[in-house]
Amino acid sequence: MAAILLLISFAATAQQIVPQPQQATISQQRFTPAHSYKISGLKKDPTTLELLSTIVPVAEKGKSLPLKVKKLKKGEPQLQRSGAYKLVVTPEGISIEANDDRAAFYAVQTLSQLVQKEPNGSITLPEASITDYPDVAHRGTVEGFYGEPWSHQDRLEQLRFYGKLKLNTYIYGPKDDPYHSSPNWRKPYPAQEEQQLKEVVQEAKRNKVDFVWAIHPGKDIQWNQADSAAIITKFNQMYDLGVRAFAVFFDDISGAGTDAKMQANMLNFIQRQFINQKKDVAPLIMCPTEYNKGWANKEPGTYLDILGEELDPAIHVMWTGNTVVHDITKEGLEWVNKRIQRPAYVWWNFPVSDYVRNHLLMGPSYGIDTEAVHDMSGFVSNPMDKAEASKVAIFGVALYSWNMKTYDPQQAWEAANKYVMPEAPEAFRTFNAHNSDPGPNGHRYRRDESVEIKPYIETFLETYKNGLHPFTAEVNRIKQEFASIAKAPAEIRSKSQNKRLVEQLEPWLLQFELLGKAGTHTVEMVDNRMNLNPAAAWANYLRVEAVLDSMATVDATLNQNPYQPGVKTGSLVLMPFVEEIFKITGNHFLGGEESIASTNSDAPASYSQSQRLASQPLLYNNKGIAYSPMLEVAYLDGGEYIGFKPSDALQAKALYFNLSNNNLLNWGVFETSKDGKVWTKAEVTAESGKGSINLADQSIKYVRFRNTSDKRQNFYLKEFRLEVKPAAGANQAVFAHDKSINTYQTLTSQQPVTVTLPQELKGAGLVILLKNDGAKYTITAPGRNGKQQTIYSGNASYIRLDGSKLKNVSKLTFSTNDGQEVRIYELVKEQPAS
Repeated sequence: MAAILLLISFAATAQQIVPQPQQATISQQRFTPAHSYKISGLKKDPTTLELLSTIVPVAEKGKSLPLKVKKLKKGEPQLQRSGAYKLVVTPEGISIEANDDRAAFYAVQTLSQLVQKEPNGSITLPEASITDYPDVAHRGTVEGFYGEPWSHQDRLEQLRFYGKLKLNTYIYGPKDDPYHSSPNWRKPYPAQEEQQLKEVVQEAKRNKVDFVWAIHPGKDIQWNQADSAAIITKFNQMYDLGVRAFAVFFDDISGAGTDAKMQANMLNFIQRQFINQKKDVAPLIMCPTEYNKGWANKEPGTYLDILGEELDPAIHVMWTGNTVVHDITKEGLEWVNKRIQRPAYVWWNFPVSDYVRNHLLMGPSYGIDTEAVHDMSGFVSNPMDKAEASKVAIFGVALYSWNMKTYDPQQAWEAANKYVMPEAPEAFRTFNAHNSDPGPNGHRYRRDESVEIKPYIETFLETYKNGLHPFTAEVNRIKQEFASIAKAPAEIRSKSQNKRLVEQLEPWLLQFELLGKAGTHTVEMVDNRMNLNPAAAWANYLRVEAVLDSMATVDATLNQNPYQPGVKTGSLVLMPFVEEIFKITGNHFLGGEESIASTNSDAPASYSQSQRLASQPLLYNNKGIAYSPMLEVAYLDGGEYIGFKPSDALQAKALYFNLSNNNLLNWGVFETSKDGKVWTKAEVTAESGKGSINLADQSIKYVRFRNTSDKRQNFYLKEFRLEVKPAAGANQAVFAHDKSINTYQTLTSQQPVTVTLPQELKGAGLVILLKNDGAKYTITAPGRNGKQQTIYSGNASYIRLDGSKLKNVSKLTFSTNDGQEVRIYELVKEQPAS
């Protein structure tokens, strides 16, 4: 039994070292070193020596303990890998055997996690014996997203983070760097950018990270000697800045640049004339045009097979999985590895959010196969544009790629919350737990969110839908969660020392705090309604509405961008819960008519027939409808089309498009229709696939762009937007008895409101629903003598008027002398208590 307990304690302690070592025996007992340490074997590695001197006391003279670093003896194949080391800690001294300089650095990083600093300044250590090595040779990130690249300081901090977690690869390839891609890939960097890159390269070396500089020439490459030489020249310029690893990306392009044979020829030329000529440069990496199974030609002898057969075997080939954004599976890697004739270099598109910019992806790094250790040559994560926020997912990637057999996504995520924000880990965990799903998107990639609270939410909602009071257990648990949500942002802001992280999270922190308040009011609203306290429930309803209005304002003003503007939080479970309860309760106040829903059943829709764009989400408001722009190449097959059908309440004004194709009007046509059957060609001019169409005819109800050729045509969906306005003749008036909880009339001291009662409300008892924030108002009705008689005077927001007061009353006049406006939402026939 003692032995079992000892092994458990070893395992628990080993798990506290990140990444978890391959083999570790760590004692529970700790000792204080008798003397400082005399270090030997690190004179040629000043970076590791400097790090070590911050961890243990170093002896200048006098009595000392040995801390010896020496070359790891040849043995098992795993221990010949870069980064492999053995670390032995005893009261008599510390021994490090390292395969290379990187391995010694990693051993010291592990030692730093074993050390505990005491209040008196001394340190304690456990006796330990650790044998460790990475499962994957190349581990880290690729800054390969669209949008604003990371800042200089972001990159420096990322590299320090990687060094601590034993990540050894950072691939520089931000899509919006014009000197990495078109139009300036042939040109040298300006002096300031050059100096910053030099500093980043130096920081990478200090942290034993390979800085891989990638070039993206495929958009305008010419398959000639001049462009081949231009890449070599650019690589030499980067080499002079200290870069010793390189990549060539051919992703997200169309046209001549996609030719597999020409790509292989050029890459082989670079391999021969540059990589092989330098004695200190890492193997070349390439990203293919067909970088996922969904886009790959399945026929034998096509693109991937050509790369496999003709590409120099030393060159790595990147792969994102079965689609652009997808889990990484052993089966999927085996499929591509057979075709490219080498283990794939995984480019995992997580937690990248350039396709869902209104969301944060802060959840666990799962969906990566722990059985695929022998099927990949490298594993890099493509992060968010928010570098600090990406650390949660990157932490998981570090643990996975170092030691797959022990990797547990949930445990890694729990540890990441504490590691990234140690000052407020519980608040950070609460925030991250509800900000992990990307929402509906063109890649159809979804993630778990609000996992722990979801069963309580589902039970609560089902019970309430059936007209019953949810159980106390669900009510209390959900109340507790929303209370934690409301408090978490303030705790994160006040306690976190990582101000850059807080800055990146701020729009979502603001929205998250509002979500907590909305949820709290929602649960209270249900409690009051089911406890037959309608006035209190209505007050809660108004509070929920006010918070939802605030959330809509945040969504419309912060994080505005041309792609997915706004700020979404808790969008998979919590926001739908609040909105559904809000809708159900609103319907109850209208008399329980479930058919009267607050959802917009006449929402604008796409009018499309396109395999590629079938799942591309729409963005819309009362000013326009638009396809969410795509970052990768889009296409229409022969006869396919994309377009819009506005709702009947909206009229099309103009179509704006940017499809970035010089031959757009040679193979496609813009068309309009009044009925979706008879189509008329719209005359349009387009420069480089960009233009607009004025839609003056008010009867137009359909607009589309159609591929008139019999071949697949590629383009970039940068903008496809229909501007709209309220349809002519639409009834703009809103009434206080229109059986909608979403409309209201505004009452001010200058403008009384008179409501004519429909036949079904005459003489009946009424419930009047208002929002007045304490403002006093008066309700009057014509009396028998023609004078107005007062029916009600006060400041309640929920009032009942007895039917006896309303006999022969056909009109009610609302007036106020208060400076504050009053909203009159609805007049409802009073129902029996329920």
